Amino acid sequence: MPTKKAATQLPEAAKSDEATPPLRAADRILGVARNLFYREGIRAIGVDEIVRRAGVTKPSLYRSFPSKDELAASYLRAYEVEFWEHFDEAVAAHPGDPRAQIRAFLTRVGKRAVTQDYRGCGMTNAAVEYPEHDNPARQVGENNKRELRRRLRAMAAEMGADDADTLGDGLLLLLEGAYVSGQLFGPGGPAASVAVNADRLISASLKG
Repeated sequence: MPTKKAATQLPEAAKSDEATPPLRAADRILGVARNLFYREGIRAIGVDEIVRRAGVTKPSLYRSFPSKDELAASYLRAYEVEFWEHFDEAVAAHPGDPRAQIRAFLTRVGKRAVTQDYRGCGMTNAAVEYPEHDNPARQVGENNKRELRRRLRAMAAEMGADDADTLGDGLLLLLEGAYVSGQLFGPGGPAASVAVNADRLISASLKG
């Protein structure tokens, strides 16, 4: 017969559930907003839809995020963290070889851009939705693109390109084109070849 102590012990799964605190309202709101904003667009989704799906009240949302624009900016900040994680993973995988780093990063982008649920780059999309440069969501995207441009130009210079700025800008244009064409064509679209075309552009630039 089990002892009294053994009989009252919780299963490991239950212990784990008890030890894991429920998501805070702000985290639930941000998780729901991120999914909806990326799939449907920021302007297309209202606050009422977000609070309904998150299971919170509107005052709860505004306690965590002063406005919908600030909620959108928070979504993009989280999105940007993951963007740089992916970029830095490609860099770390090929130390001292910027050409291979770019190829690795764009190969991943190309694969993702031809999947069924692809909706492009969230930061690019936000810039299209928000033409106002003082909008907090747009500012996150603008700052990201400026830093990406700086990095690509620096990597082009490291490769020894005579006109590193032009090569870096060309790589950025290819990347942005993959983001958009991925949404237009989906599976089987031209975005799958973004890494190959980038490598050809690098070859042509280095020959000069």
